[in-house]
Amino acid sequence: MGILYEKITFEGWGIFLFVLLALMAFNELGRSTKWTGILLFIIVPTFLTIYVWPTTAAPGNKYGTGTWFNWVKTYSALAGCIWFMALRYMPSLQKKKWALALPAVILALNIFEASIRDFQIFTYGLTNGGVVDNLWTISGPWNIMNGIAGLLNIITICGCYGIFISKDKTKDMIWPDMIWTWIIAYDVWNFAYTYNCISDHSIYCGAALLLSCTIPTFFIKRGAWLQHRAQTLALWIMFVMTVPQFADRIAPVPTTHNKTAFFIVSLISLIANAALAIYQYSKIRRNKLNPIKDEIYKDTNAYKNVLVENK
Repeated sequence: MGILYEKITFEGWGIFLFVLLALMAFNELGRSTKWTGILLFIIVPTFLTIYVWPTTAAPGNKYGTGTWFNWVKTYSALAGCIWFMALRYMPSLQKKKWALALPAVILALNIFEASIRDFQIFTYGLTNGGVVDNLWTISGPWNIMNGIAGLLNIITICGCYGIFISKDKTKDMIWPDMIWTWIIAYDVWNFAYTYNCISDHSIYCGAALLLSCTIPTFFIKRGAWLQHRAQTLALWIMFVMTVPQFADRIAPVPTTHNKTAFFIVSLISLIANAALAIYQYSKIRRNKLNPIKDEIYKDTNAYKNVLVENK
């Protein structure tokens, strides 16, 4: 992986591929029917909460899974999955604007939380690196750059009132105005966030996790990115809470701890999200649109193709 990660062995690539395919497979299982979704995102985490996580994610454990942040992140991801299932299987909710706006609010809060974490890491002043909550990290201008990129990503969320449920048997939550430009900008930002703040775990919680929801968006079920993202994120966090030693002991892939790598990754993130914001603003101004109420990309092929496939 050159400048980003230490050398990855053939076995390491095999583990990476297994994680990626497992996340995609369980995501497909979770979206296939209402009952498989209930099993994966309600019944299984309830069992783990009672019988497993009090041990594997106990406060103060050496893997850092016992922090309040990890517990909150786990249940917030699961809450997103459950709410999206409610939208998919309760037609009365699909007609309420507040219910359609809630996915955008959940997404924005998730991004904002991560941006604040980037800014926080900068304030630690760990210019030569250090361990925070059992994770190695390093402070620098890259935290500020990527924090700003995250805020730009939030203000470019658009078209949530156009969310609808697909006509096929899987009843996916489709957000047609969330086209590839926003998804790629988000992916670049989120990878930079994991690289900055969860550095030595970022090959999995960054690269593999993002690919596991982006690949289905482009090749399996277009328009359902947020649903894919919520489910794969919840699946990954549940796994980490259950097997906390995975990224540190079982299959570690450390970053190079190279300051240039951190700077480049966050610079790309900032450029991508600034470009998206400028492009979106130009469309809003040119077409006299309301960025809160209107769908911005209705004139694009990406938007039209999603409608053809799902309505």
